[in-house]
Amino acid sequence: MALKKKKYNDLGLGTKEPSGSVRALNKDGSFNVKKVNVPFLERINFFHSLISMSWIRFILLVLLSYFIVNIIFASIYMLVGVEHLTGIDGLSSIEKFMEAFFFSAQTITTLGYGRVAPLGFLANSVAAIESMLGLLAFALATGMLYGRFSRPMAKIKYSNNAVMAPYLDINGFMFRVLNPHNNQLLEVEVTVTLSMQRDNSTLRDFYLLDLERPKVVFLPYSWTIVHPVNADSPLYKLTAEEISKKDAEFIVIIKAFDESFSQTVYSRSSYKPSEIKWGEKFVYLGKQESDGIAIDVSRIDETEKVALNKM
Repeated sequence: MALKKKKYNDLGLGTKEPSGSVRALNKDGSFNVKKVNVPFLERINFFHSLISMSWIRFILLVLLSYFIVNIIFASIYMLVGVEHLTGIDGLSSIEKFMEAFFFSAQTITTLGYGRVAPLGFLANSVAAIESMLGLLAFALATGMLYGRFSRPMAKIKYSNNAVMAPYLDINGFMFRVLNPHNNQLLEVEVTVTLSMQRDNSTLRDFYLLDLERPKVVFLPYSWTIVHPVNADSPLYKLTAEEISKKDAEFIVIIKAFDESFSQTVYSRSSYKPSEIKWGEKFVYLGKQESDGIAIDVSRIDETEKVALNKM
């Protein structure tokens, strides 16, 4: 079967990769790659880690760091001697440690209620160092917070599954995307690359798929992205079993201009053969209302059965 296939480069993913259920690109857009035997110092990237980790992990890390630092300085004050801190009323070691801990919290935040104060050169030196470290640490935390809030991200929602559905007098590979937020995305462009394993080989071929519409100016509604499976398509006359056997992966890259950030943003995802529903089509999400059109985001994955065209 001779097909007019458009073969392109491997996107940097490599033409030789493990076959089977392993995907190159995860559903959330992250790469399914794990680097091993990297020297510890070369692995360190604090900025990326703090910017990219989840909000829960970030807040927990900040709180944990805050308590650890205060525990360390409270221990130092205990070593220097709480007699060098005025206003310490605790009698037991635990009570003295807790008062030293709270004095440390006041010092590191430069709050200083005034009831407890350092006496002598050594205690004042520790308090001065802690105050300086506190200013630097809170400046860093503020910068991280700003960086996380101001980080431009295209939070485009993808349908969990793609479909193989009728398209005109042929069939088409389709999936659906929408912007669940109120920010406006302009000049939205999409590219879909198909990666398939060669017959009797561990090497893979990559094909940039032709799309019914590769670009839209606005994205206020949902957008069903369609690759017509015609005679020029690498999917032409392939069955679901054959696509699965070839360990196909549909790699999606979306680029758009975000009005909120005035920057270009990107989004990535992928589909494997097990995530393609054959003989189904997406249902329409829009509903006419008195004041406009309502898009039911919760139904983005909803499909209905339909007969495929014979190829």
